[in-house]
Amino acid sequence: MSEFQNILEEIKKRNLFRRRLRWILTVALFLSCAYVSFFIFVPGLSVPKEKMFEIPKGSTLSETAFALENKGVVRSAFFLRAYIAIVKNDRPVISGFYLLSETEPLYEIADRIVSGEYRVSKVKILIPEGFDAEDAQKAVVSSVPSFEGVKFLSLAKQNEGYLFPDTYFFFSIVKPEEVILAMRKNFDEKIQPLQNKISASGHPLSEIITMASIIERETVTPADRRIVSGILWKRIKLGMPLQVDAVFDYVNGKTTHDLTAEDLKADSPYNTYTNKGLPPGPICNPGLDTILAAIEPTKTSYLYYLSDKTGKMHYAKTFDEHVRNKQKYLK
Repeated sequence: MSEFQNILEEIKKRNLFRRRLRWILTVALFLSCAYVSFFIFVPGLSVPKEKMFEIPKGSTLSETAFALENKGVVRSAFFLRAYIAIVKNDRPVISGFYLLSETEPLYEIADRIVSGEYRVSKVKILIPEGFDAEDAQKAVVSSVPSFEGVKFLSLAKQNEGYLFPDTYFFFSIVKPEEVILAMRKNFDEKIQPLQNKISASGHPLSEIITMASIIERETVTPADRRIVSGILWKRIKLGMPLQVDAVFDYVNGKTTHDLTAEDLKADSPYNTYTNKGLPPGPICNPGLDTILAAIEPTKTSYLYYLSDKTGKMHYAKTFDEHVRNKQKYLK
């Protein structure tokens, strides 16, 4: 065989090698793409519909990825981390509860956990001024039937008076601790601008809130709140018992018209007929205007008041005048 023929044979072999190499690389690339695509685009293994998944606060991407893999939400923790690192610029995961579906592929899960797309509806819950812990519990449970009402009630009673009444929007899978935290935070934000006024009042916040809770249950209008506030603070200063009926609704569920002579003698630290000064704590959660009334009362010469059946207030300077008001307006 001539040297020229040898060269041709060598060229043929090299061309064959290149073709085979290109074929191998093509197949390898195809298989690699298919492999990666399988993990990224094919949904998880066994995630039931309407399943909740929680990412706790402070969770890292690695912790979240492995948790999702273990629960079958994604097929590979490695590819989830890689996808977020490359495509999402390594953004951190956002904590919270996520509603999952069996049809979601890895890339969709990745998009959701770095953007906080929970897909959980929010529920509107109204907590009016004057609601106590039990009222608040009923309000939340009526809107969120699956809510842990018993646990919430226990926590709410510990925070009575400091759960700010307002309109709230919570996820339908909200926990009692989260509701309490939101209401306490709202309270703190509303109270912060009043700190100077509270200091000037000469009363600590605890006394202000307890007084406001009584005024909230005893009055209706802004003007009456401030007048009654002035009367009650004056009674405390004079060493008189407050003698307010609103506390009994908190103790035994009875209103003014249901109270008996025996109720007024009941052995309870909340009984403002047998004990002087403020009760040991708030009897409800007062609104901002009522808190302001407790801080800045209207000074008058009145020492007594009563509310007739229409809710209108009648004031008196002396006990005899107060008795006449009772005979006239409480028939």
